[in-house]
Amino acid sequence: MDNNRIIWLGGELMPVTEAKVNVLSPTSQFGANVFEGIRCYWSEKDQQLYAFRLADHYKRLHASIKLLRMKSPYATEDFLKGLKDVIQANNYREDIAVRQTVFIDGLGGTWNSCEPVNMFIAPIAKAFVPIEKKKGLRCMISTWERISDRNMSPRAKVGANYINSRMAYLEARQNGYDTAILMNYQGKVSEGPGSCFFMVRDNKLYTPLVTASVLESITRDTIIRVAKEELGIETVERDIDRTELYICDEAFLCGSAMEVTHITDIDGYKVGNGEVGALTRQLSDCYHKIVTGQNKRYADWLTPIY
Repeated sequence: MDNNRIIWLGGELMPVTEAKVNVLSPTSQFGANVFEGIRCYWSEKDQQLYAFRLADHYKRLHASIKLLRMKSPYATEDFLKGLKDVIQANNYREDIAVRQTVFIDGLGGTWNSCEPVNMFIAPIAKAFVPIEKKKGLRCMISTWERISDRNMSPRAKVGANYINSRMAYLEARQNGYDTAILMNYQGKVSEGPGSCFFMVRDNKLYTPLVTASVLESITRDTIIRVAKEELGIETVERDIDRTELYICDEAFLCGSAMEVTHITDIDGYKVGNGEVGALTRQLSDCYHKIVTGQNKRYADWLTPIY
């Protein structure tokens, strides 16, 4: 962890060690915050740092703010200016991850407070890892049910929602696995902790519906579009049964943080030959070329920082 980095808090740039939020604020006590995890990738060829699908991240951030009924003073222009200012202040010339969080601040307040609203933007170095260097994931089906639109909607990217993912992840780790796959209240496959699920069966790509208790993931949308436009493969969005996971040919989790990471086995059932599959590898390679500006077809997904 880089404790010398600069972060943005409440309109000011400051060392991360000096950034303070009151312990009695609703964000501290109740997880009353919404956020985006934004990836930026360095192009050595262009000598440029590109933020990936920034407009889509900010559209989702506004939606989360609305769903949580936060009285936010921030416009998209504020999000963008703060992001650029703090990255430039750190002079990053490498792949990074940025946590941009809008939260209920103040001394005191309750779980139902809607203001005052503050924001922090915290970038940190995080290199892209080629899929051939990843060891893959051993997954278990979690005994914890995924939250749904009937209780704590996964459509809002709320800090408190991630306790659901925490419970599933820690259960999996306690049982000797790398991570978990959660089922929804209908008993169908939902997603992983903070990541979306895809599988391959008979050369077809499948993923749960966005109404299957999954986040409206930007990476998920990227994979679906890239599979069709670059590889000519249509993604089938439908309910997925648990036992389908045990007989699939390939499977992977994806998200802004983990990018594309293959699954090697689920509940002890080997996925394919236990190595990264051909389609998974192709999608990961396509993804990397897009986010680093090597594929100009998707140039409108990239926002230059410098």
